[in-house]
Amino acid sequence: MTDLTHLTIAAALDGLASRKFSARELADAHLKKMGTLKNLNAYITETPEKARAQADASDRRRAAGEKVGALDGIPIGIKDLFCTEGVQTTAGSHILEGFKPTYESTVTKNLFDAGAVMLGKLNLDEFAMGSSNKTSYYGNVINPWKRQGDNTDLVPGGSSGGSSAAVAARVAMAATGTDTGGSIRQPAALTGTVGIKPTYGRCSRWGIVAFASSLDQAGPIGRSVEDCAIMLGAMAGHDPKDSTSVEMPVPDFRKSLTGDIRGLRVGIPKEYRVDGMSREIGDLWAKGAAWLKEQGAEIREISLPHTKYALPTYYIIAPAEASSNLARYDGVRFGLRVPGNSLDEMYELTRAAGFGKEVKRRILIGTYVLSAGYYDAYYLQAQKVRALILRDFTEAFKQVDVILTPSTPSAAFGFHDNEDPVQMYLQDVFTVTVNLAGLPGISVPAGLDAKGLPLGLQMIGRGFDEETLLRSAHALEKAANFTALPAGV
Repeated sequence: MTDLTHLTIAAALDGLASRKFSARELADAHLKKMGTLKNLNAYITETPEKARAQADASDRRRAAGEKVGALDGIPIGIKDLFCTEGVQTTAGSHILEGFKPTYESTVTKNLFDAGAVMLGKLNLDEFAMGSSNKTSYYGNVINPWKRQGDNTDLVPGGSSGGSSAAVAARVAMAATGTDTGGSIRQPAALTGTVGIKPTYGRCSRWGIVAFASSLDQAGPIGRSVEDCAIMLGAMAGHDPKDSTSVEMPVPDFRKSLTGDIRGLRVGIPKEYRVDGMSREIGDLWAKGAAWLKEQGAEIREISLPHTKYALPTYYIIAPAEASSNLARYDGVRFGLRVPGNSLDEMYELTRAAGFGKEVKRRILIGTYVLSAGYYDAYYLQAQKVRALILRDFTEAFKQVDVILTPSTPSAAFGFHDNEDPVQMYLQDVFTVTVNLAGLPGISVPAGLDAKGLPLGLQMIGRGFDEETLLRSAHALEKAANFTALPAGV
């Protein structure tokens, strides 16, 4: 039998439907492989009993001839930012260690209603703050990829590093992620996987531990564009419990993958040619445009003039929202509590012990920019620039249907590279604009660098036009024909 851990979701669904294997066999194959790759530290909490119970239930549905869901029997990992009823949810932080929600996030409920099987909760940067998975209280996640001739451990990207590493290492068929400034697309690019951030409001945020409420959006990481289309269809939908959830029908995203992009107008933003971008990524970007042109697309240069202000804008707005959202972690209601001689001292000791360095840094930045005397100078100005960034995209989409850019400025890097926080923040240079504008974006693996590491290309679409975005990404994926795998997987 084919190694079940190497199947795509689409292939696994076909195999389950034709009874070539069972959901239990599929789950057991992944659980066994998880046991051999624990060194990657992709999972914080493994749930083998839950996985087997869900797989057995799927097999019973098929045996009884009942209607099955879009993901029936498919084993996936859940980023440990999604609340899962009765299963520890930590957000990668000491302050939430041992917290077991009494409710299910809307996205995970949608997935389980579609028949998905949960293998466990995946590691992440603490409270989703990071681009390397180095900030997790539960330790670094290791990228399964290595440079040729070099055994140095590399980062899997962040914050959804556990999700990207698990999918790349074949210890999850797909995974949920969240994207606040690139935290699905950047790790996907660094691990040779596909990751899509949907339009803001496409997926419910209810039951997801909040980082920056106006930027956070759930999405999938998978092995192919088709797999991401299947996952997104199950995850998305209006949720009355989330006031930012948009009430509109969810298309059959899989049907949009027609392979026909004739007449598609593809924009190439001149402002994305940034200093420090490697020549390999520039060459791959040009190659990606050529691949799309060969399939009948029209390539146009466009301008997004406020791009250069995106990173500073993001690193004012996101910390400001984080400082507000994280105020709820005080040792009173749930999670860690460090006793003190007074209520104020208990707050101080709990937060000092419970939050890591990067989270503290962002809380301090956010509190500063919201403080009296600085709100107008920083936060209000950032919101005005955000509006200009959205206007740039609105004008650009009058000329083009999708936009093609690099996903990241470099391939995966070592854990001791980019030690300067500002250098780490620059990892988001190509992705943060999409979050600020609330648009959908996807990263597709498109090639390898000279050291054998994967590189991704990003496509950006109009709001709530994931169908055109997925159709374009599918065409790019087909042309790139990326089949490389990490050694030993």
